[in-house]
Amino acid sequence: MSRTFDAIVIGAGQAGPSLAARLAQAGRTVALIERKYLGGTCVNAGCMPTKTMVASAYAAHMARRAADYGVTIGGAVGIDMKRVMARKGKVTLDARRGLDDWLRPMKNCTLISGHARFVSPHEVEVSGERLSAENIFLNVGGRASVPQMPGIDTVPFLTNSSILSLDVLPRHLIVIGGSYIGLEFGQMFRRFGSEVTVIEKNPRLVPREDEDVSAAIADVLAREGIGIRLNAACIGFERHGGEVGVRVDCQEGPPGHVGSHILLAIGRTPNTDDLGLEQAGVETDERGYIRVDDKLKTNVDGIWALGDCNGKGAFTHTSYNDFEIVAANLLDGEDRRVSARHPVYALYTDPPLGRIGMTEADARRSGRPVLVAKRPMTRVGRAVEKGETLGFMKVLADAETKALLGASILGVGGDEAVQTMIDALYAVTPVSALRWAVHIHPTVSELIPTVLGAMAPLEAHG
Repeated sequence: MSRTFDAIVIGAGQAGPSLAARLAQAGRTVALIERKYLGGTCVNAGCMPTKTMVASAYAAHMARRAADYGVTIGGAVGIDMKRVMARKGKVTLDARRGLDDWLRPMKNCTLISGHARFVSPHEVEVSGERLSAENIFLNVGGRASVPQMPGIDTVPFLTNSSILSLDVLPRHLIVIGGSYIGLEFGQMFRRFGSEVTVIEKNPRLVPREDEDVSAAIADVLAREGIGIRLNAACIGFERHGGEVGVRVDCQEGPPGHVGSHILLAIGRTPNTDDLGLEQAGVETDERGYIRVDDKLKTNVDGIWALGDCNGKGAFTHTSYNDFEIVAANLLDGEDRRVSARHPVYALYTDPPLGRIGMTEADARRSGRPVLVAKRPMTRVGRAVEKGETLGFMKVLADAETKALLGASILGVGGDEAVQTMIDALYAVTPVSALRWAVHIHPTVSELIPTVLGAMAPLEAHG
């Protein structure tokens, strides 16, 4: 049995459904194939479920701080993990059902459940059926990496996906990996009441960020009682009675830790190893990411790769932007390119980190003359009023052109306040113009013009 379509979209993450809809609306017949759940990582094992749990953890944290605000709560704050997980599950299921309700009746779009594998450059097989199309779009996402560490095959462990099914509170959660995913889960479960230890092989947390950002995040977590082990050069695992022992090779501290649960948060792997890409001749790099050009085309004519599987971004917003680029080029006569995209993302610890563009380290390496300004959140009125004053704002600009280069906003509302800077970056608005913007009071964003007014040469900073 075989069917022919104008286009085949493999994977229903953030790019796939929207691209299928645009193509279908343009009158093209489309097969949208998903082997598991509609919505991909974001809806099912990423943004939506984790941020729902972060919200529950924040509620617990603020309940414990109630007295700071003159609010009296009788008794200890308790956590019902089954209810936490039920709330998380409803948010995910509602989003997944919404996608199904949108896609299934869509004209020109056929939703197919199953695992697609290439049999030729323009043919895939799904559950014994052969489907063909001139244009094929891959949006297959990624999964948690599980490196071969000593003893890893002898102990139970969790990933960012499987931990979402955990409806009991760990006695002691040991997080392997001190970067974005690991820190969000670590703080979350600490606020739920678990003992938490974060083990990181690098000399500091979130090593991609500037040293002052890493230090401030470590301070936030330490204040909440999270143990942090850095320079863990040789990590290994072993059973320790009914629990798990983690061996570390650190210069200071005990040689190991014993936990009830282990979370591996040490990177992502693209879901490209079982697509039969070799049958289509599609090239991947040494890590398995599909090689694409500036317009997201692979080396095979008529095949594109979007989202996490192409190595051009590991975020929901970059995946959706991949859809926008491909759709605009194919259907709107545009000439949009990935290289026009600025790096923007957030770390959803509390307080969150909003990040755009260059770090201070990037700016120093560039060799250009740079201006920098920094302001602690203790000098942001909105943060003081809310009683959440940890963190700081930092902005970088070109000293000659006054072009915005980057910003780090670690603090209450940082993930929202940084959007002002993102818009300025895309509008190519110089910081000298932003300096005179009048913002609403009281907000975190209103301090951005004040920060810009205090910019000084980078050489004099730190």
